[in-house]
Amino acid sequence: MTEKKKALTNAQKQKNYRERKKHKGEAELRGYLSPQAQDCYKELAEVTGWNDSKLVTNALRLALAAYKCGQISALNSWLEKNNK
Repeated sequence: MTEKKKALTNAQKQKNYRERKKHKGEAELRGYLSPQAQDCYKELAEVTGWNDSKLVTNALRLALAAYKCGQISALNSWLEKNNK
């Protein structure tokens, strides 16, 4: 007879997901950041002295301001041109 595998619990699935992300070099910070984004985060934190919460809040506010002013494509092209 064949044995049935035990279904994974949500906690086990989450643990496996976090381990896969960690193995890919991504860090959790309200989501997973690529190594490139981690470098930007560290640079911005050093320059501004902002903590995690303030960085995320201000990043969202700045992105919204760029969008409202019609500058989101200019911002994105600068990020791509400067490998950020």
